[in-house]
Amino acid sequence: MHIEGFKVFCDLCDTGNFSRAAEASGITQSAVSQQVRAVEKHFGVPLIDRSRKTFQITPEGRVYLEVCRDILNRYESLGTRFRVARGELGGKLRIASVISIALHNLPPLLKQFRKTHPGVEVKVDYRKAEEIYETIEDGRADLGLVAYPKARPGLRAITCWQERLVLVMPPGHPLSGKKPMGLQHLDGQRFVGLTPDIPTRQYLDKTLRAAGVRVSYVAELENIETVKGAVEAEQAISIIPETSVRQEIKQGTLTTRQLDAERMWRPMGAITKRPMPKKPAILEFLSLLTPRASALISVV
Repeated sequence: MHIEGFKVFCDLCDTGNFSRAAEASGITQSAVSQQVRAVEKHFGVPLIDRSRKTFQITPEGRVYLEVCRDILNRYESLGTRFRVARGELGGKLRIASVISIALHNLPPLLKQFRKTHPGVEVKVDYRKAEEIYETIEDGRADLGLVAYPKARPGLRAITCWQERLVLVMPPGHPLSGKKPMGLQHLDGQRFVGLTPDIPTRQYLDKTLRAAGVRVSYVAELENIETVKGAVEAEQAISIIPETSVRQEIKQGTLTTRQLDAERMWRPMGAITKRPMPKKPAILEFLSLLTPRASALISVV
């Protein structure tokens, strides 16, 4: 099997049409069919469901497609890896990030990246999550950093780390304490939340609803920084990432309490175009986010 064969199968699955796959690969339609049948014969499994009128791959075909994409991505990244090995990083790296990541997670990463690769000019754009997907899609940014990353057509999502979600409140609040507390104690409480279009808010709404808990929203704001200010001003509560409230805890303006509930973590990660742009700085920065970035870039 050659690299071209893996590409042919990816083109076939992406187009859902033998003639268009042949055109994309610069070979005949018969050659596409022969390559697919050769793989099926070699492994003794069907890759395409030929009993249907419309093109559809089998479960084995989906496994093979995933492997093909993984191999192609790794092969295409070789040029990038060679340039990184020679220390030839330069140009610009445009990052679009939600505010909470930009303020609390990004600074040490940027410091390390700039020290290692001083020839790369890094520009950070602070945006809402939905806008980040749009900026990656239209090419205004190379890399997006969001909570609850999700793959979309033409976009790749990479989950890099998780943050604990905690209950936050002013010191002396009736719910303050040291032991983890069940969600049921939040019922009827005055609550400061993010706006309903933000993924973290959507996740919390779903979690509270599943627990039969209804809170009383006194404010709905666009980012975690303003949520913290409103919690203090309103003498209310909220649920936010633990990493975002460290400074306030140190200053004594807010306090936190862990919640005795499953899945009180929010996944954080990166969004890039699919296929991954051939830009060494992107892969190098991803390696700071997760040691497994090189493997993860092929995961959807």
